[in-house]
Amino acid sequence: MTQPDVNITTATTDEDLLAYIAVQNQDALMALYQRHSAMVYGLAMRVLQNQTLAEEVTQDIFMKLWRKPSRWDPALGKLSSWLLTTTRNAAIDRIRYEQRRPERVAPPVEEMTHLASAERGVDDPLWLDSQLLGQLLTRLPDEQRQLIELSFFQGYTHSELAERLDMPLGTVKTRLRAGLKRLRTLWHAAEERGLSEDEL
Repeated sequence: MTQPDVNITTATTDEDLLAYIAVQNQDALMALYQRHSAMVYGLAMRVLQNQTLAEEVTQDIFMKLWRKPSRWDPALGKLSSWLLTTTRNAAIDRIRYEQRRPERVAPPVEEMTHLASAERGVDDPLWLDSQLLGQLLTRLPDEQRQLIELSFFQGYTHSELAERLDMPLGTVKTRLRAGLKRLRTLWHAAEERGLSEDEL
């Protein structure tokens, strides 16, 4: 089914956006996320005191709306109220769950570069990460981004990159290291501040 275009200037209410989400429009979900994610993340962070868990709870809340927009009934109050209540309950549930499992260690950014190379739907658990990483890649210098994309996304070796780009092998390695270092810095900064890609 073809998704209708979302004009944010006319889809001004949460109810409008949920109507678009009901027909699986990803732009509407992103608009709703941009509108309310800071509030949701802020509450999740206050309850959980853990950035990674707060980000996961935030994503889960919006995925619930994506899968079933009717979870929120406009007749019963504002969406913001529903989001806060749902976030608080989800965060408390997550605390109880995490108490029964070891602390998770986030993977290094080098292991996350596959995120931006695959087509993902918004119901994929890694969708928001892939959106963020894709945006961060655009902030790298062209020569660094090209090497990362060819190396990680298309599987080129350092030697193959040097031959393809007619570049000394040492230059390839230096630019790749610099690009990954910059990407890692941007990634960690975004994680620490709890930002979406549109806020960077």
